[in-house]
Amino acid sequence: MIKRRKFLTGAAVAGAAASASSFPAPAIAQSMPEVKWRLAASWPKSLDTLFGGPEHVAKRVSEATDKKFEIRVFAAGEIVPALQVLDAVQNGTVECGHTAAYYYVGKDPTFAFSTSAGFGLNTRQQNAWMYYGGGRELMNEFFKDYNVHAIPAGNTGCQMGGWFRKEIKTVEDFKGLKMRIGGFAGQILSKLGLVTQQLGAPDIYPALEKGTIDAAEWVGPYDDEKLGFNKVAKYYYYPGWWEGGPQVDMLVNLGQWQALPANYKALFETACAEANILMPARYDVQNPPALRRLIAGGTLLRPFSREIMQASYNAANELYTETSAKNPKFKKVYDSWVKFRDEENLWFRVAENTFDNFMQFAASAVGAQTAQAAPAAAATPRPAAQSSVPAEKQENWTNVAIAGAAGLAVGFGAGRMTAAKTTATATKST
Repeated sequence: MIKRRKFLTGAAVAGAAASASSFPAPAIAQSMPEVKWRLAASWPKSLDTLFGGPEHVAKRVSEATDKKFEIRVFAAGEIVPALQVLDAVQNGTVECGHTAAYYYVGKDPTFAFSTSAGFGLNTRQQNAWMYYGGGRELMNEFFKDYNVHAIPAGNTGCQMGGWFRKEIKTVEDFKGLKMRIGGFAGQILSKLGLVTQQLGAPDIYPALEKGTIDAAEWVGPYDDEKLGFNKVAKYYYYPGWWEGGPQVDMLVNLGQWQALPANYKALFETACAEANILMPARYDVQNPPALRRLIAGGTLLRPFSREIMQASYNAANELYTETSAKNPKFKKVYDSWVKFRDEENLWFRVAENTFDNFMQFAASAVGAQTAQAAPAAAATPRPAAQSSVPAEKQENWTNVAIAGAAGLAVGFGAGRMTAAKTTATATKST
């Protein structure tokens, strides 16, 4: 009897296995067609944080569809040059591309708002405007004219102001200077006498090394170190006021997007949203140690003077007014963008900036005191941040962007820009 039961049980299991192997696949799997796309990026593979954005999107949609939706990612130059990604997507050479929309301001300056425009939004504000402030709707209405659907898919955070062969102290120092700078900012700085050029990442170092250009900006310490700019220019300026929160877009050929099944669209959007969150997080981890290495290697960190910042701000506003007067598409987006920016800045002044400014001022004060007490540092405990800020100074937080340079120099371990010298410079600027 026991043997008979074992035989029946074995037969039942074998029968169930045979039935399972011939049973139709779940309906959801049957509804997933095979889709093969090619993606052209504006970045070389060596810039792993930028190039990692489209790689992440491709990996996520492949995993979520059991490899039914596959995207092959190509670096700049493998299919098209870095600055021709929009054209490749528009013409159907590739199905999608990962790029900075402001590369294409030569076609229309309205493209700038999908990445960043001078004295504009920071990363959080850019996301807020795009996702909940009407930015995506406005930009995709504009992108339709180029046969493209755009999705936010990355952000570098506020960028640096670039690498210069010589020190830049006044607006006069800009005149005749040849600089690689991307987007709408080139048109703003042209008003100050700068001669601007737009180059893809692989072309910047050779131009700077040969003297074809005198200065260049890219992203920030991590990427700039990889590209070797510190080897050919020693002055490193901040902030990149033209890129307070530059977004990177996933551009999709409009016909390909419309043909994509709804579930694939949802997966693709979700993967792009993940990339949009992860990219600035990676940069925030990578930039501090990279800046330490650069300064230790001889890079001289410098803030743009108040004169330069104010002149740049004025030039930006002039250009916005001039462009709005002659370009209705630009004006439509700008009106939404500037209203949103001004409202956000009022809110950020209340809590966010007050907190940030105090923390930076406190840190720079600690750094300056540490530098002055360096000979006794081994025997003397580091002063606490809360006791290091003189009471009479605590209301002067608005100068932290310049005064904080002393703390930066000490904090990042260079010693090449002394706290005393920088503090004196800050005092003159106040």
